[in-house]
Amino acid sequence: MRFAISLLVFICLASLIGTVLPQNRSVGAYIDQFGPFWFEVFDKFSLWHIYNSWWFLVTMAFLVTSTSLCLIRNAPKMLKDALAFRENVRASSLRSFHHKVELDTTRDVQSTSGAVQAWLKKQGYAVRIRVEGDAQLLAAKSGSGNRLGYIFAHAAIVIICVGGLLDSELPVRLQVWLFGKKPILENMLIVDVPQSGRLSISNPSFRANVLVPEGGERNSAIVSIDDAALVQPLPFTIGLKKFFVEYYSTGMPSRFASLVEVTDPDNGKKFEATIEVNEPLHFKGVTVYQSSFDDGGSKVELTGYPLTGTRPLSFAVAGQVGQTNDVALGDTGKSVRLEVTKLRTINVEDLTAGDPSAPKEFGEHVASVTGSAAAKKNKNLHNIGPSVEYRLIDQSGQSTLFNNYMLPVEMDGFPVFLIGVQEPGSSAFRYLRIPADSQSSISEFMDVRAALADPAARKDAVSRFAKSYAGSVTDQQALENSAGRALDTFATGGLQAISKFLETNVPLAEQQRAADIVIRLLGSSMSELRLVARERAGLPALGNTQADQERNITWSRLAVAALSDVSFYPAPMLFTLKSFEHVQASVFQVSRTPGKMIVYIGCLFLVIGIFTMFYVRDRRIWVWLRPAEGTMGTRVLAAMTSQKRTLDFNREFDRFKQALSRLNPAERST
Repeated sequence: MRFAISLLVFICLASLIGTVLPQNRSVGAYIDQFGPFWFEVFDKFSLWHIYNSWWFLVTMAFLVTSTSLCLIRNAPKMLKDALAFRENVRASSLRSFHHKVELDTTRDVQSTSGAVQAWLKKQGYAVRIRVEGDAQLLAAKSGSGNRLGYIFAHAAIVIICVGGLLDSELPVRLQVWLFGKKPILENMLIVDVPQSGRLSISNPSFRANVLVPEGGERNSAIVSIDDAALVQPLPFTIGLKKFFVEYYSTGMPSRFASLVEVTDPDNGKKFEATIEVNEPLHFKGVTVYQSSFDDGGSKVELTGYPLTGTRPLSFAVAGQVGQTNDVALGDTGKSVRLEVTKLRTINVEDLTAGDPSAPKEFGEHVASVTGSAAAKKNKNLHNIGPSVEYRLIDQSGQSTLFNNYMLPVEMDGFPVFLIGVQEPGSSAFRYLRIPADSQSSISEFMDVRAALADPAARKDAVSRFAKSYAGSVTDQQALENSAGRALDTFATGGLQAISKFLETNVPLAEQQRAADIVIRLLGSSMSELRLVARERAGLPALGNTQADQERNITWSRLAVAALSDVSFYPAPMLFTLKSFEHVQASVFQVSRTPGKMIVYIGCLFLVIGIFTMFYVRDRRIWVWLRPAEGTMGTRVLAAMTSQKRTLDFNREFDRFKQALSRLNPAERST
């Protein structure tokens, strides 16, 4: 029993960790939260999926075994003791009890026995009589069911644990350990999965996930085990006819539901059903839950912009979420693989911190629906439109994740395009801010980028800048040379290159003044370079009103910052979202849980056991009746005992004494 209690305490502590620490999230989320060192430490103990870790399951098995042994050893003795009246007790033994009564009565033994039996039965006692010559022993008991409380409570622990183990990963893991099932590690079509990677359709217990796009249907699900998967065939086919989603003002879904059509392959019959959160579908022993939602293969049209070269090019790329395209890198003969990973049609963000928050994972949507704060309004929240997430994979296999917004977002009073890059080892995105032009596009920015890469365009811009100061400076050629050097340096490495140049060539005491001069030269030269780029693109001249001039200054300032950051952009091109055809998909959790009813029964046993132990009182009374020596009457010796000597027990003993005292007014008690 001590061992079982120790195991129970250990399981409680482990469950506490599993409750506080979010389970079954992505590896990147844990590394980002705890850091690489603590991730490695926690990962050794499988704290990310603690309830299915081998040591937790082994501990549960030991608890079941230990508690079962306790029941096997103690339950027969307890049942035997509960049924026994213990009528072999001797009179000398009763005198050693703390609660005892000894008195004489003028009644004979039979009359006294009848009166005592009547009182005991009225109080709910069961009575057994043992006759020994002229004497009688009345053995009475009440509340023997108290011992059943122990049996029910401990049996409940075993039953609940067995039910929990049946509904855990243990049945699937046993098939992997003992019956030759091999989880699939590489990507492949379900039809190509070998038999060793498939579970039986009659698998007694499983929890799996299946993604069904609108208009599609599935008859198998995926069981995740560690970092691999097994295919679980379903006893029916489920198709998604329509997906519905409603949003709070915060952008979180307030309700999402799936209208599905279920086909029974045994008889070909079909029926429709609506599955929502907390309203699952039950069919053929399998329960289908609305887990979350995802993209079902939306089609997107992207516009690609090279970030190298002197020509402002753009090209269209048609893609689909979940698929990859090979994109050529100009005339280099090289290419990159473009994989569109996600499309989000709505992004409600609080931009007061400067950048959007990390894109929400679809697994978080259920928590958003049920959270108490989901519908709270926030005046800083705004829908900033659709976004596309894609991955670029180079020929060496290195990949980088990007998240770009389709529409310009107003930040600090000016519309900019947010071009996100995920840094290695981080789940967050850092954003490049590209100013939008008058057509709400990044075309003009790309024209300026191409002009900046063209030495002839830079020379033309610097020449125009120097001529604009004709008559106001004595050495126009020196001004042109300085501006040209600043613009050339900026073109090679952005503001960082200018900073490095100043640190190398200018004394420390003069660096701040030199930096101010260079920045002014750069700003003016970039304004002229913009005019050169617009002329090359055939765009009209910029407006000259006060508002136009302020807007042009802001655009140029943002363009300088963006061009500086472009030099560190980890890809030779970027893609913007031009249009899309959205296709929704439902993520269902399908499960067969035979242990659920077993757990319910165990919980019922636990309630019965606890209430029986606390509220059913075990009480025993023995009454020896012997003829009094030398007189007509009876000598009464009685004792009362209980497992718990509470105040109620003492009061009942007092009532028992009073009942014996009333047998004869002439009695004397001790």
